[in-house]
Amino acid sequence: MFELKKVVSSLLMPLPAMLILAFLGLALVMFTTKRKTGCLITLTALCGIFLIAFQPISSRLLMPLERQYSVFLPTDKSVDFVMVLGSGHVVDDQIPPTSELSRTGLMRLSEGIRILRMYPGAKLILSGYGGGLEISNARMMAKVALALGVSKPDIILLETAKDTWEEARQAAAFVQNKKVVLVTSASHMQRAIYEFNGAGIQPTPAPTNYLAHKNIVQPWNKYMPKAIYLEQTERYWHETMGLMWQRLRDWIDHQESSTSESTNNAVDKVSEATNDLL
Repeated sequence: MFELKKVVSSLLMPLPAMLILAFLGLALVMFTTKRKTGCLITLTALCGIFLIAFQPISSRLLMPLERQYSVFLPTDKSVDFVMVLGSGHVVDDQIPPTSELSRTGLMRLSEGIRILRMYPGAKLILSGYGGGLEISNARMMAKVALALGVSKPDIILLETAKDTWEEARQAAAFVQNKKVVLVTSASHMQRAIYEFNGAGIQPTPAPTNYLAHKNIVQPWNKYMPKAIYLEQTERYWHETMGLMWQRLRDWIDHQESSTSESTNNAVDKVSEATNDLL
């Protein structure tokens, strides 16, 4: 189910979807008589690729999602755990550990370590599974954290969590009623907070890895399509699909629980009626 969800969501991302549409249009032009329709579909796909890599559109889509939570500021209250959610990595002994983490993972980890150093005695929780690699993402982040000066006894690893739902449930065993700061990408924070609240945890958000910015004035940077702006649109759509999946999952769970409750009530009534007859 997890793998199917990842494959379907990957195909529905803006760039793959536009490329599939473009290839469909080319197929109509090359192999059928519907050449005008094929040209129109291909032109639509090309325009779509331009728009999703266009900064005025990509930043406007992503920025409201990223700016829902403010940056973490230190307070007088104590913090017991700083939890950093996992991201991608590679395993390559010929490059430094900081390069083995994805850019997103490195940004999250550096913010987590920054906050950890504000609160002596706090523990750093690192999560994330291997994704087919022999080393989990949590262990790879720990490798980088150790290289950056974090003490080994201060690190807790959650190495089997595949997604945010599992990360929240596994963290609940450690956090319980203690104070936790949650570090993840700014665009992902809304979904993460929802999952952690569902697991009974009320974390303090610490968003990082902001991608969308409004103070871009150079026209060659603002109006030329670029891969960095395409990434913003993809991040926005990825999180939007994630939010829709959360609602669908909760609706299914609610329907199943309602059906189970109705079935149990019906069984109870049958049992009462049987007892009356006896």
